[in-house]
Amino acid sequence: MKITIKKIAELAGVSVSTVSKIMNNYDDVSVETKERVHKIIEEHGYSTAYSSKAAAARKFNLIGVVYAGKINAEFNHLFFVDVMNAFKKRMGLLGYDLIFFSNERLDESEGDYLSRCRRYQVDGCIIISGDDIEADIAELDQSDIPCIGIDLPLTGNRSGYVMSDNTNIAYKAVEHFYLQGYRELGFIGCSDASQISRTRELAYREALQRYGLPIIEPYFANGTDFFMQTGYLAMMQMIEKGTVPRAIFAASDLLAICAVRALQDKGYRVPEDVAVIGCDDIEACKHVSPPLTTVRQDKDKIGLLAALMLYDLIHGQLQSSSVMVAPELVVRQSCGAEKHSTMI
Repeated sequence: MKITIKKIAELAGVSVSTVSKIMNNYDDVSVETKERVHKIIEEHGYSTAYSSKAAAARKFNLIGVVYAGKINAEFNHLFFVDVMNAFKKRMGLLGYDLIFFSNERLDESEGDYLSRCRRYQVDGCIIISGDDIEADIAELDQSDIPCIGIDLPLTGNRSGYVMSDNTNIAYKAVEHFYLQGYRELGFIGCSDASQISRTRELAYREALQRYGLPIIEPYFANGTDFFMQTGYLAMMQMIEKGTVPRAIFAASDLLAICAVRALQDKGYRVPEDVAVIGCDDIEACKHVSPPLTTVRQDKDKIGLLAALMLYDLIHGQLQSSSVMVAPELVVRQSCGAEKHSTMI
């Protein structure tokens, strides 16, 4: 069996990141550890895919892009598409190109994120949150490679993250429903593996309690992901059980749009029978019928902040930090407000 960097780390009793540092001649590893790792490398005939001296001499101005999680956002997630467009444009202006890493072959030789980042000599990484995050992400986060997480809290000494204030997102939805006179409120979210969905649901429940509103469990439904089919099925389950609330907050616009479709397929009127609010403010919100009220995440600001923070981390101008971006309620027809915003 071909020896891998993970196996070397196991045999030496050190982390993968330590092995990578030794292979790249970093100074912050003890002589004893270096000797032990080099001995194991020699004994097993392991050779790296690149020369350490050459690696130190070259600089390609590359940023690694990782879509983390066994269930990840892919390239069709409308929220992350807009975030990445803003990130890409700013990094391009700063002189960097992007390289995308796949998570389909993490168990093969030199397949972990950290090793591939070393191999391609990236200057830093942006990590897009998914569900059921791989352990390899923690190795990358705790390494010396600067990393910025999107919707993913990172804790490394050279890491940071940017995300929307998800608690405030849920509170804005409850507050608006309350001001419109709705008292029986429901929620459609994602699976328990999604930290973002869990955060929004917990904050939603907390907000209901804050406003003295009942938490009615049959009005809460969770599917498998943030996409359309989940919203449709979750809403259909409520309808078939006869547990349809007067107003629903969905943890993403895609969930909300298909919840509306399910309601309409069963003869319910939106917002006359059921009011609906989504989250993200993707472009489709303006064009569905009725136009969708949503809590906007500032996607351009998130992408721009991620680029600038990563650039500063790379150049030693920023220590580990995090930024919460304030959301904004965008009122359209789906929530039944008497006065509609001009933000369409």
